[in-house]
Amino acid sequence: MTSVVLIHVGDFRESYFREAEAEYKKRLQKYCTYRTVCIAEERVPDENNQTHIKRALEKEAEKIRAAIPPHHTKIALCVEGKQLSSEGLAKLMGEKTLEGGLCFVIGSSHGLDETLKKECPVKLSFSQMTFPHRIARILLAEQVYRGFTILAGTGYHK
Repeated sequence: MTSVVLIHVGDFRESYFREAEAEYKKRLQKYCTYRTVCIAEERVPDENNQTHIKRALEKEAEKIRAAIPPHHTKIALCVEGKQLSSEGLAKLMGEKTLEGGLCFVIGSSHGLDETLKKECPVKLSFSQMTFPHRIARILLAEQVYRGFTILAGTGYHK
């Protein structure tokens, strides 16, 4: 069965976000093993200091790299990533799962370290709009589920 891992920085505070993600995790059991890995967000002493932000992103990137399973295609979710339709994501998933598992990475509110993004052969963006990272996690789980249903030819995607 295909392995899909989501590594994210920071966690949910609200139970309704956890419940929404849990619903898609449950649905995904039919198609893959879907696992999330939470990386603690680094504290930034001065939010206006780019050096502090860069250091925090570098520390987060080290932890993310350590959590990436072998033989998984690394997919960074970032603002400069490519925007795909649901069918396009399904096609990408189908191609990349032939090479191994999928590992999606969502950074903190400051984003992802630039060197880590360069290490990811695939960069995706949901939209030109900005979304909170916790909502991005739910959107991703839903789109991965939708992608698998497209690949399986079920009626979920309309």
